[in-house]
Amino acid sequence: MHPRLLFWVPALLRLGLVFLAAGVAWWLFGMVAGLSLALLITMTLLVVQLAYLHQLGEWLDHPHSSRLPDGWGSWTDVFARLYRLRRDDERNQNELAEWLARFRQAMHLLPEGVAIMDDVLFLEWCNPAAERHLGLTLEKDKGRRVTNLIRHPEFIDYIILGRYEQPLTLSFRGRKLVVQIIPFENRRQILVTHDATETERIEAMRRDFIANASHELRTPLTVVVGFLEIAMADPGMDERTRVAHLKLMTEQAQRMQRLIEDMLTLSRLESSDYPLKRERVDVKTLVEQVALDARALSNGRHTIDFTVDGPDVMGSLDELRSAFGNLATNAVRYTPEGGSIKLAWERGANDLRFSVADTGIGIDEQHISRLTERFYRVDKSRSRETQGTGLGLAIVKHVLLRHGGKLTISSQAGQGSVFTAVLPNTSLPG
Repeated sequence: MHPRLLFWVPALLRLGLVFLAAGVAWWLFGMVAGLSLALLITMTLLVVQLAYLHQLGEWLDHPHSSRLPDGWGSWTDVFARLYRLRRDDERNQNELAEWLARFRQAMHLLPEGVAIMDDVLFLEWCNPAAERHLGLTLEKDKGRRVTNLIRHPEFIDYIILGRYEQPLTLSFRGRKLVVQIIPFENRRQILVTHDATETERIEAMRRDFIANASHELRTPLTVVVGFLEIAMADPGMDERTRVAHLKLMTEQAQRMQRLIEDMLTLSRLESSDYPLKRERVDVKTLVEQVALDARALSNGRHTIDFTVDGPDVMGSLDELRSAFGNLATNAVRYTPEGGSIKLAWERGANDLRFSVADTGIGIDEQHISRLTERFYRVDKSRSRETQGTGLGLAIVKHVLLRHGGKLTISSQAGQGSVFTAVLPNTSLPG
């Protein structure tokens, strides 16, 4: 049935019933009774309509599906349709609130900074990353002009010029930030920030690594190439000189080999393509072998002792041998003849420790924090004399990181050093 008929047919039927009741009363009790009954019924219907209009007005002031009246007559259909509209609206609002909550959660977890501004650069909203990057506080800075909050000449120029096609890179609050403004809608702009500090640091490390590796390889290559040129230019070189040159070339070639091996080891330790393969490591046998290698390198010039007072661990035998061996050989290289070196494996209160204590030359405090950097040397000339590659402690650091541990260093110039490889109790066999 057509919607209009659904309204008018019941209305006309009710009106017909009123006339019928009034006619019956007229016929039975006279004209006055009939007209009075018609007036009474009409007034009753009018009061009912006004009451429903009042309820509708009150509901419109505070619309909620649970507070909607049931209605009577045509009002039943009116309130039913309002109920369906309000229920759909509430469902849409709930979905919108849920999506908004998800959006805010995503924005809070996003590592990129996001700030929303109006067309005159007043801050409307920003996520925690933008607060950290730009030094903002949403509660305090909302409604303030961004150019008053971020007082950086390059950023102000970027805003004034309005060339938003390319991002702006600037140093701000000790960080390297990449900033870009993205206009959207008619009266809104999004300010996106990316913290490139770590990327810049890694890139600088890569450049330094390449430069240092090239420098380290250049010296032995120069020696080898130089001696080869001399040998080719002087075929009649005496045997003694030739042997001396061959000895130096062999030493430099071995130095290059050690350097390349350490570089490959370090690269492998940092690569996700080489996951840690855990196995049960017999630490007593491992420490005995490390001590044996250290004594061979020392060739009787030092007193080297070791103690084992701790359990076996789960880890990579080859990697732990490399880490422990680097600590021991470093102690041999930097301890003067007649000094003593003590290797110890023990169980601490909350961890496991392999320590190497020596009576060597020691290290100034200013150098300790940088010792695990690639190619960092406290004394470059002494390092070359001891045939170190400058990568040993970097390898130790990465081996321990892969095992969930760390390297601690305690040293004073002229008073020896203690290098300790600390492993967590989680390394214990299950």
